[in-house]
Amino acid sequence: MPEYQNIFTRVQVEGPGDTGPALPRGNFPRLGSPFLNKLVGRIGNAQIGPIYLGWYGVLSLICGFIAIEIIGLNMAASVNWNPIEFVRQLPWLALEPPPPSYGLSLPPLNEGGWWLMAGFFLTASILLWWVRVYTRARALGMGTHIAWAFASAIWLYLVLGFIRPLLMGSWGEAVPFGIFPHLDWTAAFSIRYGNLFYNPFHMLSIAFLYGSTLLFAMHGATVLAVSRYGGEREVEQIVDRGTATERAALFWRWTMGFNATFESIHRWAWWFAVLTPLTGGIGILLTGTVVDNWYLWGIEHGIAPAYPDVFGPTPDPAPASYGPMSGPGAAQ
Repeated sequence: MPEYQNIFTRVQVEGPGDTGPALPRGNFPRLGSPFLNKLVGRIGNAQIGPIYLGWYGVLSLICGFIAIEIIGLNMAASVNWNPIEFVRQLPWLALEPPPPSYGLSLPPLNEGGWWLMAGFFLTASILLWWVRVYTRARALGMGTHIAWAFASAIWLYLVLGFIRPLLMGSWGEAVPFGIFPHLDWTAAFSIRYGNLFYNPFHMLSIAFLYGSTLLFAMHGATVLAVSRYGGEREVEQIVDRGTATERAALFWRWTMGFNATFESIHRWAWWFAVLTPLTGGIGILLTGTVVDNWYLWGIEHGIAPAYPDVFGPTPDPAPASYGPMSGPGAAQ
């Protein structure tokens, strides 16, 4: 008999749809009647709906739709409204910020004005959704950990598109809207400021990013490994003996010498994930405002080695090339 391995979720709980607690007066009604879907149940809870939007959710979706429309229509206009070319070139299409010559002023629509407008509505959409996340957590008596984790990602977004351009005095420092253009901007940004890899906050961000993947993989694998004993029912098992929780604790205690608890592993994972965009945003914010060349900064602070002076100083070719003129043009 093969040993039980739940690589995929095979047990689904079915029962009456849960509509949630009653809403206070003045709230929007929840949308949709709950129903079960077996395919969705393979990756999560099988119940779909209902969903609560509220004023913040509705306004967020409206602002997000306006932003996407502005970006999409500008991209379509760049390929002469050709739907085939739009689909074919979509990864390379972009809505660019204003040229540096405009500084922080309001440019014409076709020279960056559309970018500013799309950025305004997209930022409004994201911030309204944050308020929705926060207020929904408070309404359910939950902690606000999700909202503050979301705020960390919003911090990096605002640094890239608003705070740093404001400090640099030009909207042209911001990131374009687009897939490959955004990646091109990242590569050019790193080259322009002497290799972002020497930025210590970039180093921290990468460390927390990789640390997040490791912690989430360890925790996810541990719970899956003991789910045959009901390990996914974490809270009720914490105080029991001989349960999935104790087996998981024993494994890591025997492997590493100590074990996280089912609470502490989530705190570690939360902090690592939150610190990834938080430190990354600090690193971006310091680039160009405090440090102009991270490679030279790394040499000065003992992080990066200087290139060896193999051939000695290079003579300036200008005096030889542009010395006193001779020949027919000299008299002129």
